[in-house]
Amino acid sequence: MRFLVDECTGSIVAAWLREQGDEVFSVYDEARGISDDKILQKALIENWILITNDRDFGEKIFREGCIHRGIVFL
Repeated sequence: MRFLVDECTGSIVAAWLREQGDEVFSVYDEARGISDDKILQKALIENWILITNDRDFGEKIFREGCIHRGIVFL
């Protein structure tokens, strides 16, 4: 599977997913500091499932109606 791991979730989750054979883009390791909007846009355009523990994404998805490929909230 393809996972985009949010910066606040950290690199340990990303490393574990890689060990399991998944394709991973870690915001913490590869794009630190990008905005939530850019993270959602990247995940949508590039077909990543977002993994996060940032509740702001719930606001963006449910209240603002942002389109997504899937979100896992830890």
